[in-house]
Amino acid sequence: CEILSSLPLQMSLYFNVYFFPFWWIITVAILYLKYPVLSDYYKFILVTIMILVSLTELIRLYLGYVGNLLEKVPELAGFWLLTLLPQLPVILFLLFNEGLKIHSLERAVHIIFAAFLSFQVVAAFFTLKRMVNTLATRFRLTEFHRLEGQCPGPG
Repeated sequence: CEILSSLPLQMSLYFNVYFFPFWWIITVAILYLKYPVLSDYYKFILVTIMILVSLTELIRLYLGYVGNLLEKVPELAGFWLLTLLPQLPVILFLLFNEGLKIHSLERAVHIIFAAFLSFQVVAAFFTLKRMVNTLATRFRLTEFHRLEGQCPGPG
């Protein structure tokens, strides 16, 4: 029984669990400070992004833990998709859109969060690939042994 979980991915998830509340507090505090000077559509966009990121991150981290530690492909695939599609583009938007009047502390925490997400996309992809290949091989071997037991022997 080969262990298919990824230690680097698990370490990244572990540190991300502790970094996310820090990121959230910093982002909300800076949003509170710069809220009066933002235009109306940026106010709406930022509040929506904070709600979206908060909910998605909780689900994403849970799926990452379950998928990696218990070697469950659907959960790890869900984690990978939630990381790749909503989270990474949103953080890159927060990092590179100058209309948001980005502060230096805010830029620093967004860079760290984007680094976590980028590493997790790559690590989860390779972990998923290894898990799927190993589980497919196990399935084929099981089917082969099952069919071998059904065939009558010679003579």
